[in-house]
Amino acid sequence: MSCEKAPEFHPAYPVEVTFERMLDLDHAATTPLCDAARAAMDPFLTANAESRYGNPSGTHLLARDAVRALDEARETVAAAVGARPSEVVFTSGGTEADNHAITGGMPPRSAPAICSAVEHHAVLDPTLLLGGSTTPVDRLGRVLTDELAARLADRRAQGIVTGVVSVMTANNELGTVNSLEPVAAVIRQEAPDALLHTDAVQAAAWLSLPRHVAAADLVSVSAHKIGGPKGVGALIVRDPVKLAPLLLGGSQERGRRGGTNNVAGIVGFAAAFSATVSDLESNSAKVSTMRNQLADELVSSVDGVRETVGPDVAQSLGLRSGRGHLLAGHCHLLVDGVGSEELLLLLEGRGVCASAASSCASGALGASHVLEAVGAVPQGAAALRLTLGPELDSDDLRRITGAFSDAVGRARSQL
Repeated sequence: MSCEKAPEFHPAYPVEVTFERMLDLDHAATTPLCDAARAAMDPFLTANAESRYGNPSGTHLLARDAVRALDEARETVAAAVGARPSEVVFTSGGTEADNHAITGGMPPRSAPAICSAVEHHAVLDPTLLLGGSTTPVDRLGRVLTDELAARLADRRAQGIVTGVVSVMTANNELGTVNSLEPVAAVIRQEAPDALLHTDAVQAAAWLSLPRHVAAADLVSVSAHKIGGPKGVGALIVRDPVKLAPLLLGGSQERGRRGGTNNVAGIVGFAAAFSATVSDLESNSAKVSTMRNQLADELVSSVDGVRETVGPDVAQSLGLRSGRGHLLAGHCHLLVDGVGSEELLLLLEGRGVCASAASSCASGALGASHVLEAVGAVPQGAAALRLTLGPELDSDDLRRITGAFSDAVGRARSQL
């Protein structure tokens, strides 16, 4: 991304902007629209004789063309997740998909949900609003299955029916991956009527979903995390699960989601998902190597920097996989002696875009509920989430390392 003029910065931290392009280390927030998605969407967005602008709810030629486009996209998304086309419900994004899974539609299901303590707010908030509760995680952010079993058993003893258990495939802040099979086993034992939902929004760019989410009854995915357009996603509803519609007013999506389909967005979503699956192995290998190099360099070259859920923490829990418990692109750091807002502004002034937490929490740089849940609330330190993409190279890593060292030094000098 080219910058025609220097951005405005916090007046207490004036910097001289010398970069030619921004380096995006916030891919967990969103990703650029990929070429495949852009090309697929173009016929549905242009106004010419070949425009495919039909409403798929109709019956004439233009409508049937839109229906065909939706059917093809549905097949592509289903294959990418490991589902049947009939199980795909297109939504406005991951938040709607999560809300639908937790609430069960309109009116909400009477049986409350239980979710991990590190879930995205799109899961956490409706769970708590409807009388549900959370279950704890370990120091890496992985759900503690023994604790989940105890909570489900306690609910059953009190006569409380659990409607759904939600455990994300990978955490959006830390990048920690959960194994869903043990969770499903606990549910079968302690709450056999409950559904298992997983938010796979972050995982889709880096993990093979047919393998990682096979145990889930409900799966949420979003287009803009994998090179697709914003404002479109899907909820996978495995047969024979039945959900009431969350949005009423039409029979679209087999009566499970009212409203005219965003055909262009859905087509772009499918194209991006297909491209992601094709490049998954090579991109994961490349980005994880870069992430490891960057994390090692930042920790070793700047005093008072540590990985929040890095190899040291994994080893303390008996893991020997280095960063194998993390998504390929995630690097979460705690930086002593600086504030998160100041550090982010100074990095931005040096051409590096990063985040302090989930993008949905930006603007509120207080303690993250995720860091609180894993027991890593920074005291006098900044929390920094760096999430890499495949467009970065070794020269970019050197730029990032220099910018980080300079920004930390500058922030500390102001104290």
